[in-house]
Amino acid sequence: MAARFSVLGPFRSILCFCLIALLIVTLSRIGLGIWQFDRVAAVGGWSHLIIQGLRIDLATLCWLWGVAALGTAIFSGDHLLGRTWNSLLRVWLTLGLWLMLFLEASTPSFIQEYGIRPNRLYIEYLIYPKEVFLMLWGGRKAELIFGAMLSMTTLWGGWKLSGSLLKNVCYPRWFLRPFIALLVIAVTLLGARSSLGHRPLNPALVSFADDPLVNSLVTNSSYSLFFAISQMKSEASAAKIYGNMDEELVIDTIRRESGRELAAFTSQAIPSLSFNPASYQGKPKNLVIILQESLGARFVGNLGGLPLTPNIDELSQQGWSFENLYATGTRSVRGIEAVTTGFTPTPARSVVKLGKSQHGFFSIAALLKQHGYETQFVYGGESHFDNMKSFFLGNGFSNIVDENDYEDPSFVASWGVSDEDLMRRAHQEFEQFHQQGKPFFSLVFSSSNHDPYDFPDDKVELYEQPKQTVNNAVKYADYAVGEFFKLAKNSDYWKDTLFLIVADHDSRVGGASLVPISRFRIPGIILGEGIEPKRDRRVVSQIDMAPTLLSMMGISDSYPMLGQDLTRVGEDWPGRALMQYDKNMAYLRGDDVVVLQPEKEPSGFKYDFLAETLVAKPQSDEMKQVALAWALWGSLAYQKGLYRPQDEATRRDGLISAETPLKSAEVTLK
Repeated sequence: MAARFSVLGPFRSILCFCLIALLIVTLSRIGLGIWQFDRVAAVGGWSHLIIQGLRIDLATLCWLWGVAALGTAIFSGDHLLGRTWNSLLRVWLTLGLWLMLFLEASTPSFIQEYGIRPNRLYIEYLIYPKEVFLMLWGGRKAELIFGAMLSMTTLWGGWKLSGSLLKNVCYPRWFLRPFIALLVIAVTLLGARSSLGHRPLNPALVSFADDPLVNSLVTNSSYSLFFAISQMKSEASAAKIYGNMDEELVIDTIRRESGRELAAFTSQAIPSLSFNPASYQGKPKNLVIILQESLGARFVGNLGGLPLTPNIDELSQQGWSFENLYATGTRSVRGIEAVTTGFTPTPARSVVKLGKSQHGFFSIAALLKQHGYETQFVYGGESHFDNMKSFFLGNGFSNIVDENDYEDPSFVASWGVSDEDLMRRAHQEFEQFHQQGKPFFSLVFSSSNHDPYDFPDDKVELYEQPKQTVNNAVKYADYAVGEFFKLAKNSDYWKDTLFLIVADHDSRVGGASLVPISRFRIPGIILGEGIEPKRDRRVVSQIDMAPTLLSMMGISDSYPMLGQDLTRVGEDWPGRALMQYDKNMAYLRGDDVVVLQPEKEPSGFKYDFLAETLVAKPQSDEMKQVALAWALWGSLAYQKGLYRPQDEATRRDGLISAETPLKSAEVTLK
């Protein structure tokens, strides 16, 4: 009996902490399942949650404390090295327990915001502590205080408990330690892999439903988060997630699907480069893109949403309004990526944040700069957030206005100055450009419609109480847009300027589908002098906005964007959209859908626009191939540096070798 305890004695603390952690994540999973009872029950998921959840939890504990157990087998003892190891072990156990408990405690709030367990977004936000703290303090004080109290209690309790468990320990004899160490290694590896096959445990192996939230509930938040972090190391390769395709086939497919004549693609160095003649042949216009934070279609009255946007509704009657425009993702940087560069979404982070795209990456700012335009980003917050400043300055934007440039703002919120201050400053900038006789492109990015929803009092009639809700913030954001267009329509720059109002993404995207398509639907309106009012019911994507705007501005040139010039596409075009939702990607063509998932076969569906639901439907191999090609193109182009502005050598080569469409470009460019 004594020999038995001399073997297990040093591991008593680790085993005890494992049991506590296992109890925490199990109770959390059950609690989250009860909270989302209807969705779990709809897919018959309870047995899967409990059984496969236990499998994930045991693997997590092996990853978290397996090395600690090995160190204990080797170093533990009643000597200086042993006592030093015990101190290190106490820190390891305490911090590990705190991490697991804290992540589980923060999971409900994250699910409310993103519709899934903590993933890479959790880490991406942590690098902006000021903004995140102000956001939480403004909108989630109770959760923040609870998290702080929970952290202090866990750290204090874990330290005390680990110290108590490491007292009066009997240590194994030296000749037993190699065998114990080998046993620990075997148990840790088997537990962490949780499989005897060639492929270790991963979220795809325990996914069983077409509801991404329910699938994520099977894991625990520690596993979910650290798996996402590990995936970030190889995130540039969508092929590792969705499967391989010959590079030439990818290029041929996306060229064909872009709707352009194959003869228009003349560059080997930039495979997606094509010449695109403008539909408007007059004096080139200025361009203003007003990017609205988190403005999904469900908040927009003219799109069938809540009656929160009377100004945008009125403007939709005065311009080209898109009824089925879809965002490419769920983050602002993904919307910026699509609208300003026309780049297709990938399972990686947006190119706004990736290293290889910080300079020499195509953007419409870089293109318009070549045409003599002043290029500008106007923001009410700190432009370094989400790496925007670095990306913009490295890719064609010459001038940035952010929170530090407002001398006397009327209202400052957690995310910067109010949308009214933003719009007034933008108007002043445009007037100044016009007075100087300079053509200009400006991206104006709002922020008032963002948790914790701070905005000035007495500007709008509140939709609901209390004041700081998303619906009230939408009303204020809409009010600020209306005030801007009152100024713009009476300005000298109005007649020479094209405007796009578009959202970056919806707010709090989530749903029971593999990709909740309805939550990607956003407003888009093109306005300006001479723009005929019309409602466009075709399915279109954010990546179609830039090519369409350049065409309507009167800019004929070559660029690598694959989005459609919607002025040249017939009404019979079924339309298509690309949507990235965590690791899943949806390709919507007409009402047909293919959803790509990690390490799984593509799934086919039909999208019911009225019911806003996906219905299972087999899709053709051709449809699946096209979906995969779109998914792989972005990673391929980023990794190999294929998505860049046309340099002078390429421009000359293109003009010399081009056929009829490019020959006309020679005249335009000259």
